[in-house]
Amino acid sequence: MKTRHIGLGLLLLLLAAFPLIAPLFGLEFYIGFVRRVLIVALAAASLNFILGFGGMVALGHAGFIGVGAYTVVALSDAGTTSAWVLWPAAVVVAGLAAALIGTVALRTRGVYFIMTTLAFAQMLYFVAVSLRKYGGDDGYTLMSRPTLLPGLDLGNESNFYWVVLALVALALWWLQRATQSRFGHALMGIRDNETRMRALGYPVFRLQLAAFAIAGAIAGLAGALLAGGNGFVSPATMHWTQSATLLVMVVIGGLGRSWGGPVGAAVWLLLEEALKQHTEHWHMPLGLLLIAVALWAPKGLAALSRRRAPLAKAAP
Repeated sequence: MKTRHIGLGLLLLLLAAFPLIAPLFGLEFYIGFVRRVLIVALAAASLNFILGFGGMVALGHAGFIGVGAYTVVALSDAGTTSAWVLWPAAVVVAGLAAALIGTVALRTRGVYFIMTTLAFAQMLYFVAVSLRKYGGDDGYTLMSRPTLLPGLDLGNESNFYWVVLALVALALWWLQRATQSRFGHALMGIRDNETRMRALGYPVFRLQLAAFAIAGAIAGLAGALLAGGNGFVSPATMHWTQSATLLVMVVIGGLGRSWGGPVGAAVWLLLEEALKQHTEHWHMPLGLLLIAVALWAPKGLAALSRRRAPLAKAAP
């Protein structure tokens, strides 16, 4: 455990130092890329919270990312520029949207739950397309980034990167603590045997709804950060294909693994970026990666280190 904490600390230190190191090698472009990886990792972790730990296979999670992003758009268009208003509002609105959708979707099971979440996400997508005031299908361009503190210019790529890193690190830490709490253990118990947990007196529906709303709220934060980083929001952000990609990231990283979402997001986006530079058919190698993970690492890439640990201890 101590070694793991040291490793995480070194990773955090390396990520924090990246904006200072990148310009030395002419890699300024990758400051924005790594920032995007961090934000998508947060969105994938929020999906893993309900999918891996809660057993809720949601195929509409990108809808909440879009809700968070369009909350920023609506408030920015109304003249609000403070991140202290924009980002919490995105979290609250996305969380409320998730709670309302979850109230209906969680009354179904299996494939019906999957299709219900997909249907609601597509409804959100078409609502965004119909919002002509905010660009409709063409999207909406934000004129500037939010303001956070006097003297802190978020228009500076490095400053915005460090703010994103801090928020993502805090959110991931909170999610990990949540999974280790009584609430998280109850959620995993429902995932493993819902009938038994109901017989033991646990309020299954309320626990699942709370988890669904929390995951939606964190996805909303990811959407708000994406909107600020890109300076542009379009309905494509919440299309069902984006939800499917998040689902694949979680599977690659490891369902129910604390770092499954971030690992899967990082591997997927890094390979996508590398493959795009060499071929237009980059989807095929990523598809082969998914097949390889399913065959040889069914518990995800995040579980490989734990698999090797007993072997290392057994060595003379």
